[in-house]
Amino acid sequence: MTRRRDLEAHRETLDEIHEIMSSMKSLAYMESRKLVALLDAQHAAVEGIEAMAADFLGFYPETLAPGENTTSVYVLIGSERGFCGDFNESLIRHLDAHLEQSAMEAPFLIAAGRKLHPLLESKPQLSALIDGASTAEEVPEVIKRLVDEIVALQTHHGPLSVHVLHHALDAEEPGLNELIPPFEQFINGQQHFSYQPVLNLQPEDFFLELSDQYVFAALHQALYASLMAENNRRVRHLEGAVRSLDDRSTELRRKCNALRQEEIIEEIEVILLSTSAFDHDSSERR
Repeated sequence: MTRRRDLEAHRETLDEIHEIMSSMKSLAYMESRKLVALLDAQHAAVEGIEAMAADFLGFYPETLAPGENTTSVYVLIGSERGFCGDFNESLIRHLDAHLEQSAMEAPFLIAAGRKLHPLLESKPQLSALIDGASTAEEVPEVIKRLVDEIVALQTHHGPLSVHVLHHALDAEEPGLNELIPPFEQFINGQQHFSYQPVLNLQPEDFFLELSDQYVFAALHQALYASLMAENNRRVRHLEGAVRSLDDRSTELRRKCNALRQEEIIEEIEVILLSTSAFDHDSSERR
């Protein structure tokens, strides 16, 4: 009886965990659906800015500052919550492989996401650890803190070369994108139109404003893409965990039923023995 009750209590605990994990999976799925529209819009915004920059630099290539010695900064976008597999570990592996391949001195590191922080505590040149985003509504605040950290590094170390390492939905491994300086891929761009763009600002001022817009748009896109990839991994991870709990709960239910059957058989045997003893006593009295 005691063992069966222990198994039933264990099964009830597993059922409670199952319910919690199912709710977490549903929330992650809902968040990923919400991010689809945001990510599509942000991707279109980034592409629009890049097309504008390509057109502009085709006529004003001199506004793109020449290359100079810069301080390297890597922004790593990890997860704020768990249950997403090796999401954060793969960022570290990719960073280590990239730095080893490029033979680069240890760059400054900025990490977003509390689950990523413990993996970077032993890294040299760790500059800042900030909280990441759990929902799309928290992304603007994360970007504000990232920009503050980048500006602080620029103030102390001069011109920066900033790269963002993050996950994307359509890739198993994280990708590395250059954020600052922007638009270097268009340095030798061609003119796609016969007439230069009409500007209301000086070319240098226009390019500076366009670069600022690009940095904010690219950071939004990176954080939305990372958050969507994180939630999709969480859905897959929790689906596997829920299936495992279902299997375990089914096995415990089978064991409980078997033990209950044994208890019933024992009770029947006790009743039969009692009946036999009663019949024996009755026959002796006669």
